[in-house]
Formats: sequence, structure tokens, C-alpha cells
Amino acid sequence: MSGSIGQEAKEIEIPKKLPLLPVRDIVVFPHMVLPLFVGRKASIKAIEKAVSGNKMVFLAAQKLLEVEIPQPEEIYSMGTVGTIVRMLKLSDGRVKILVQGLAKAKIESFVSLDPFYQVKIKKVVERKKMKPSLEVEAATRMVKEQVEKTIAFGKLLVPDVISLIENLEDPGRLSDLVVSNLGLKVPLAQEVLETLDPVQRLRKVSDILTKELDVLSMQQKIQTEAKGEMDKTQREYFLREQLKAIQKELGETDERAEEVQEFRTKISEAKMPEKVSKEAEKQLKRLERMHPDSAEASTVRTYLEWMVELPWSTATKDNLDTISAKKVLDEDHYDLEKVKERILEYLAVRKLNEKTKGPVLCFVGPPGVGKTSLGKSIARSLGREFVRVSLGGIRDEAEIRGHRRTYVGSLPGRIIQGMKQAGTSNPVFMMDEIDKIGMDFRGDPSSALLEVLDPEQNNGFSDHYLGVPFDLSKVMFITTANQIDPIPAPLRDRMEIINIAGYTTEEKVGIARNFIIPRQITDHGTPPKKVKFSDAAIAHTVSQYTREAGVRQLEREVARILRKIARRMAEGEKKRFMVSPTNVHRFLGIPKFIPEAEQEKDEVGLATGMAWTPTGGDIIRVEATMMKGKGGLTLTGSLGDVMKESAQAALSYIRSKEKTLRINADTFSENDIHIHVPSGAIPKDGPSAGITMASALASVFTGRPLRHEVSMTGEVTLRGRILPVGGLKEKILAAKRAGIKTIILPKRNEKDIDEVPIHLQRGLKFVFADHMDTVLKTALRGSPASKKTKPRKKK
Repeated sequence: MSGSIGQEAKEIEIPKKLPLLPVRDIVVFPHMVLPLFVGRKASIKAIEKAVSGNKMVFLAAQKLLEVEIPQPEEIYSMGTVGTIVRMLKLSDGRVKILVQGLAKAKIESFVSLDPFYQVKIKKVVERKKMKPSLEVEAATRMVKEQVEKTIAFGKLLVPDVISLIENLEDPGRLSDLVVSNLGLKVPLAQEVLETLDPVQRLRKVSDILTKELDVLSMQQKIQTEAKGEMDKTQREYFLREQLKAIQKELGETDERAEEVQEFRTKISEAKMPEKVSKEAEKQLKRLERMHPDSAEASTVRTYLEWMVELPWSTATKDNLDTISAKKVLDEDHYDLEKVKERILEYLAVRKLNEKTKGPVLCFVGPPGVGKTSLGKSIARSLGREFVRVSLGGIRDEAEIRGHRRTYVGSLPGRIIQGMKQAGTSNPVFMMDEIDKIGMDFRGDPSSALLEVLDPEQNNGFSDHYLGVPFDLSKVMFITTANQIDPIPAPLRDRMEIINIAGYTTEEKVGIARNFIIPRQITDHGTPPKKVKFSDAAIAHTVSQYTREAGVRQLEREVARILRKIARRMAEGEKKRFMVSPTNVHRFLGIPKFIPEAEQEKDEVGLATGMAWTPTGGDIIRVEATMMKGKGGLTLTGSLGDVMKESAQAALSYIRSKEKTLRINADTFSENDIHIHVPSGAIPKDGPSAGITMASALASVFTGRPLRHEVSMTGEVTLRGRILPVGGLKEKILAAKRAGIKTIILPKRNEKDIDEVPIHLQRGLKFVFADHMDTVLKTALRGSPASKKTKPRKKK
């Protein structure tokens, strides 16, 4: 409540006993005039008693606002004696009175408690006149200035009160007047009332005004900011409402609301897992609260687009018919029986158990053997989508796991991108060139692939961008590599390795006839009936114009032939073109590779070996000769360290068998040995030429020629044992091309012959040796008794 100060009354005698009127929410000061609404029965009786007598009542504030009937201890003892100027009874039973404060007083005791409180009081006397001083004047001016500032900040005061404040010089009266109009809380106002010293009271009021000014200043600042923001918001709201009205008139809709509703529909249709759906809804609510043109809204919008477009529950139905799948595989690829068998086995298992996890296959083989196209064929046979990602040269782990959304322009990794591209949760996912992954300060991508390619973990693959798990367990992963060694061991352990070796000439002829030539004829627009390739022409092209394990160069040579034929057709020639071995050179020019000439006769010190190369296989001629010297060994032909060590081991073995081979002991110390492997510009290495070198040395020292139709491969030890080697298919192919009839292989490689195609084995005799004795018995002509190396006579 607010009140005003009445004119200073004459000194009035105040009785010692007065009715008590507890005041609920205000402290009454002397000279203060204010209206009060009284509703409590005891208070109304106290007023009636006062009105019937001297019209005086004691006004004291109660300590607790919520107490309806305060007890004596719940009422402040210091209060103000007031006189009732006017009383009015209201229709609701309450009484309205107008009271004026006269003087301060203090309760000494409660005389009676019923029917109303009557108290014995003692008047509190204050100093009326004070000597003027600089302190009092400074305090008075400060309070007046502070009051003016509060009014400037918007504090409302009655004009009469403002006029009184400007004219008052008494510090006590000024304090009471200011405090009574500030609307302070009861405890703070009561504290001022109980301060009897006028100057001290004025200082307290100054402190209160200082705090009030700080509050008003902050309030005004907040209001100004709020008003500015509100004005901006109102302006934007007004413009949006105008835009809506214009769009409505034009028949357009609210794009933002439509976008949010579209996202909500797509989230529902995507059938996400519960955890993923909650995250998507959370981000959608964020988008709904954002300004549509803000940068963050664009980021959230992109994130939601990725979430709703991923195949959380969409899957294609597998074609589990193994017969039709085999037919598709045979249509697309020649041979490759191992790979086809593995795919058909997977289909059979899927037919019996639909919940089986997708296999992780790794095709290892030289370039051009059809690893990638085989992945496409597998997807077609299964009826699945096909996705291919090249991993060659990537060095950043984020390429696999994705970038965190804190980065500008961040995106999911290649795995999630591939899944979005596939549109299904169970595609055939091919990762090419897994052996060419790099590593630098940005992380190790191969380590990130460990989770992707582990069937036990990839059902909850976590991409940094999505921040929610994605199930990859239904995906059939296929990786490709040219070499197995660069792949880290933990990653290699998670994959099923399937080696795809190079093709033989017969296989290349079949591939060219069934796949390459028909495709190239279609691409070049030449009529199929007017162009024919003989098998011999294809074989001639393979052997003399290509040197590769795959068929890419062969396809380029076929395309080159067809381009020349197409040109001649375009120039008007209408004849039928027949490509044969005799006219291939007219299309392709002189041969690029001349096959190794067949050895026509047996020679001493010339052994035929077999070597594996990245482009298939080849034969090598190992030449050994002996000359006078001091027992030295010379090795030439760009031999690697392993091959040089094999030569040393072979020589040591032959020297240890001098009695068995009937070689004079002085022969080793009085002669030098030179071993040479032709094609000196080509680096050569590996242990498989060990028995070939040993045979050449045995031939030189015994003088017995080596059979020219025999070739061999195998590692030899100092005790003459033969150790197994690899690459048999390629080596046997090279031997057959060179006209070899008998092939000597390590005994422990006998089991591997089953992997060699039957057509390669035709016309060949295989000798499996576990010791050099068997090798020499097969490879050398004659017997040790037929020719003996004679010792040289000493002078």
C-alpha cells in the first residue's frame, strides 16, 4: 500500500493503553496517511472500540504474512500510534478505514487478548530539532538526488509526495517519507522504523536507495534488451505472417512446416531401430526450433537427410536357387571353379539357415584376372545390389569411419556412403585394392576396417558422423588385392583368402572366344557373321603379343584388330574377315614377345628350371661351366640374395657327394665355376631354382649331359632334401609352352597337382622327388660309371 504524509499536527496526548491493529503487509510510519481494509473480526472490534472513544489505535506489523490470527510473539513490538480519520463498512463485511500516523511507540505488554488485542504502550520520543551540519546536509542532498534518479528510472511517486521530499530538511521526517513510498518488504521497512537516530536512519535510507537504483538500472537494461529482441521477433513474426498470407493467396504452403512434416513421415517410414529413431526425432525437434536460414539448421537438415535415406530395414530377397546361380556365374566367367564353389556353398547354407552372417571374402591375384567383375557376377547370381569402393591410396581413418559433425562439410565414411548408394541393407559390397591402404598422422584406415570386416562386431558399426550404430551383418563383403603380404595380419585374419591365379593360354583362348570377342564386336559395331577369330590366332596373340596373368592386354589387342577391320569395312570392303595365325601380324605388327625356343639337344651344364612371375610363369635356363682356376664361384644374371645362397648350397651339396658322383676331389680346388641365368636385365630371386642349379653343377662336374625335355623346380638343402615350392600351375603352364615332357617336382607338392587343371596335365610326366638322388637320376643322361672326371697330373 502507498500513503502520503499529513501536515504536522499539534502535540497530542497519547494514552498508555490502546487497541492493537496488526497490519499484514505494510509498516506504518508517523505522519503517514493511508487507507486500510480490515477483515478480521478481532481487528474490526478493535476499530469499533477506537472509534467509540478517542479514535486512536496502535498499528504494528505482523512478522509472518501468511498467519491469519497472529499471536503476541508474532507481532513486532515497535509500531506507530495512528488516528482513524474515516471509517466505512463494506457490503462484504469488511471495514475500510483511513488512518494517519501520529508517533512511534513500543509495546510494553498485552493488557487483554479477547475480544481484541489491547496493549500497554510507551511513546518513543525523537529529537525534533538538530543543529545544522555538513554531514546532515550532504546526506539529505544525496537522498533527494537518489529519489530523483529512481523517478527517472520509472519509479512512480505521487506529485504531492515529490513536492514534500524536495522541501523537507528534517532528516527523520525525510527518511520516513521516502521509505513509506518505496514499497519495501516488511522486515527492511521495520528495521528503518526501529532506527531512532534520524541521521543514522537517513544513512540507512541512502543505502537502500543505492541498492534500489542498481536494481532499477539492471531492470531497465533487461527491459531494453527484451524490448529490442521482442521488436525483432515481432517484426519477423509480422513478416512471416505476411508471407504466409501471400503464399496462401498464391496457393503455396509453408515450406518449413512442410519440410518438418516430410522428415517426420520419412523417419516413420524408414523403420529405424528404436535408439536411432529417438536420435532422429531429437534432431528434428532441434531443427523445428531453429531459424531456417541459420548455418546450424543446414547441418541438422543434412544429417536428417542421411538418416532417412539409409537402408535401415530395406533388404533384397536372395536368390537361393544354386542351379540358376551357377548358370549366372558360368555365363559371366570362364573357369574360376573355386570361387564359384564357395558362392554356391554360401547359398546352400543360406537356404538352410536364413540368419547366417555374410562371409568376408578376399580375392588375391594379379591384375586383369577378373576379381572386380567376379564381384558383380556374384551380386547378380544372388539377386543383390552391388557396391564398389576403391581403397587404394586412402590414408585417413575418417574415410572409413566418417567425420564428426563438428567439422564444416563433414560427411559419413565410405562404408555408410556405399550403403546409401546400395539402398538395401544386404548388398554385395566390394572393397578394391585393400592391399594399397596407406597410413599417416590422420590414423590407420586398415585398423578401422577391423570392425567393418568382423562378423562378430559389424552388427553395430559406429560411424562418427551418424553417431548411432548401423547393422552391417547382412552385407556380403568382398575385398580384392594383388598381393597378400601388405595386408596387416589382424585384417588378414578376418578374411577368407581365395587365390585367383593367372590364366593359362587355353583358358585365355576360352575367355576370348566366349566373352572378349563377342563384347568387342558389339562395341565396334562390326557384323558378327563377317568377323571370325580362329583359336590358333587367339593363342598366337596371347603368346606373342601379351605377357600378363590376366586378359586386359589381350582385350586391347582384340580391340586393335577389330578397329582395323571396322575401318576397312567403313571404306567399302564387304568380304568376310578371318583372323588366323598367319595374318595376325598384319593387324598387330611384329610380335612383341618371342617365346623361348625349344632346346633341341642335351647339353652338359644346361638345366631347365621353372619360375613364377606376376604375369604367369616362365622357364629359365641355368648355365654352368667350369674353367681352370682356384675353386672360385661366379654368379651372373641379376640374381637376388636368396638365389645366390641356393647356388652356394647346391655347390656344397655336390662337393659333399664327390664319391657318389665319382668326381675327383682336386677338381673343385683346381677349377672355377661360373653359373649364369640368361636375360640378365631381369632381376631374379627365390629358392625354387635350387635343384636346377644343383643339376647343372652335377652335369658339369660329371660331364654327363642333362635331358633337354626335362624341367624342374624345388629348393635344395645341404643334405640334398627337396623342399616344396609354390606357383605350380603357372610353372607347369610355362613348361608345357616350352615343349617340356617331364617335370620334376618336390614330393611334398604331389598333393597340389589336384589343383592343376586336367588339360594342363595332358602329355606331361611328373616325377616327385624328395632327394637330389632322384632328380639327378631323372635329369642326367648315362650313369656315373660311363664317364669319370680324371685328376690332373702334377708337374
